[in-house]
Amino acid sequence: MGGAIPGWLLTALVAVTVFTVMFTVGLSIVLGELKWIWQRPAPMVRGLFAVLIAVPALALVISRALELPRLSEIGLVLMAIAPGAPVALRRSLEAGGHRAFAPSLQIGVAVLAVVSMPLSIAALNHLYGGHASISPWDVARQVCVAQLLPLALGMGVRKSAAALAMRIEPWLRQISMGLLVAALALVLIDTWRMLVDANPRVLAAIALTLGAALAAGHWLGGPEPAMRTAVAISSAARNPGLALLVATVNHAPSAVTAVILAYLVVAVFGIVPYIVWRRRAERRPA
Repeated sequence: MGGAIPGWLLTALVAVTVFTVMFTVGLSIVLGELKWIWQRPAPMVRGLFAVLIAVPALALVISRALELPRLSEIGLVLMAIAPGAPVALRRSLEAGGHRAFAPSLQIGVAVLAVVSMPLSIAALNHLYGGHASISPWDVARQVCVAQLLPLALGMGVRKSAAALAMRIEPWLRQISMGLLVAALALVLIDTWRMLVDANPRVLAAIALTLGAALAAGHWLGGPEPAMRTAVAISSAARNPGLALLVATVNHAPSAVTAVILAYLVVAVFGIVPYIVWRRRAERRPA
């Protein structure tokens, strides 16, 4: 990233953090609970539409409405087309997201990203007259290593050794929380000057896109509150790993990377009020 923190250290910490978070979440998932959601396709279709189609469209409309500089617009839209943030599943479950639907949506989004990302890049090339590309295999490798593999390992341990999984899950959850805090601290140290110097319109566009994604996901999530929560958080929490992969492969200017990192930081804090609201709603007597 070229900041105060060595790139290798930040990359290693993020990789360990994501793997630990997804493995820990997998420990809490009972495989049999996921079966019923695939027999009810309507919520899944609404959720996938929100994450894969609605959010990119909203980001494009907002960036054009605020007349962002071209590179900033590309960075925001690139983040919007990168679905399936690894930490979204944990945040969704902690906010009261449906315990069967939220993991199913995360898995569905991660798998479809292998197709949606290259198609979205092709659409952006047509829109911006560019020549960017991304291999489906590169996307698949990132998705599998960062999300599906540790999640599957955790679910496998839960299925084969449930007592062990329930015993180690609480302290692994604490470890993963500590790793998340440490990773966020390093990202902030590495990017604080960039955020301070950022164009106010860019930050406004990021905040508006985040809010619009939460609102769209909440609305498209359907009548059941737990599913609304899952779709809203999955819609708003985009995947910086995929966005940075595209930017790196295509040698994108630093202005594009800056917007990707800015969205990551704003989203970390911007989703908190929604999570607090959903937790309170969950505890409220019917």
